[in-house]
Amino acid sequence: MAVTRDIVEAHWHPRRVMSRLMSMGVREDRALAMLMGACLVLFMSQWPYRARQAHETGGTLTDTIQHDAVGLIFVLPLLAYGLAALLRLMTRAFKAQADFYSARLALFWALLASTPAVVLAGMVKGFIGPGPAHTAVGAIWFVIFLWILINSLFEAER
Repeated sequence: MAVTRDIVEAHWHPRRVMSRLMSMGVREDRALAMLMGACLVLFMSQWPYRARQAHETGGTLTDTIQHDAVGLIFVLPLLAYGLAALLRLMTRAFKAQADFYSARLALFWALLASTPAVVLAGMVKGFIGPGPAHTAVGAIWFVIFLWILINSLFEAER
């Protein structure tokens, strides 16, 4: 199934999508592709706001996005692997039997599946500016991310 269909379905039935992903077997390349795709979308979602900053300050867009590139494309994947390991150790405290791969897959999938809300948050921040609207959309993204992550972890446990 196409990843875009899985993203849409994950908002309504995250366990079904996670079950399908787990049935494909241990595929570290697929998990890494999900993480890198999510990081790329996170990076691109910052462009409207960075363009706004560049316009307001008189700088260039390249100057404003270079730090985002380093942080979101090179550093965030490393932090995500560490966070997935920490997430697995935390679930072990609740007697979870799932392995480290399923924790990585659940976290990386939740990041990728929640990217439409991140794009919306980036557009709101770029066109309206930081404020209550951006905070509200950011909160919606966080709820979507947690919804998919928690349900994916429960499915990985089964």
